[in-house]
Amino acid sequence: MTIADFAFYLFAIVTVAAGLMVTVARNPVHSVLWLILAFLSAAGLMVLLGAEFVAMLLIIVYVGAVAVLFLFVVMMLDIDFAALKGEMARYMPLGLLIAVVLLMQLAIGLGAWGDVQRSTTLDGVDNARALGMLLYDKYIYLFQAAGMILLVAMIGAILLTLRHRKDIKRQNVLQQMWRDPASAMELRDVKPGQGL
Repeated sequence: MTIADFAFYLFAIVTVAAGLMVTVARNPVHSVLWLILAFLSAAGLMVLLGAEFVAMLLIIVYVGAVAVLFLFVVMMLDIDFAALKGEMARYMPLGLLIAVVLLMQLAIGLGAWGDVQRSTTLDGVDNARALGMLLYDKYIYLFQAAGMILLVAMIGAILLTLRHRKDIKRQNVLQQMWRDPASAMELRDVKPGQGL
């Protein structure tokens, strides 16, 4: 057994165990911490596969942003998780059916992986360069269209949630910039022992 084999089995076991602990941990903060460990172990597996770019994306995007956001939300919200876990037994048959379907799809995908891997290897090109060549050369129009769709979705979400309520005092930047400094402040001579 080589060091690469040992590292693969170590990362794989830690990923599966951390994924299991995400679902069975009673404390939601502990679940998020186990999720971070699963992401880090999956990044280690990606490094072993030669996909360094995907590994760095896992660490930066999922661990650095998504999991930390989950952690803050779970810590800040006061949710009764005991009542939520009480409902879990009611949805267990549907969850098991979805798990069986996902395992079947995973088996089909792993069965076809050898053919796909042989047909997509680029000799002499590292992973990040090959990904860049595909995105910015072959699929540039689809990549730009996906960016436009995300931009429209972001603007739509902002417009849907933007409300001007009357009971909230808002800052008017133009009014602050155009105010007259002479009329903005009034000096009063207050005598000792006397109020305004």
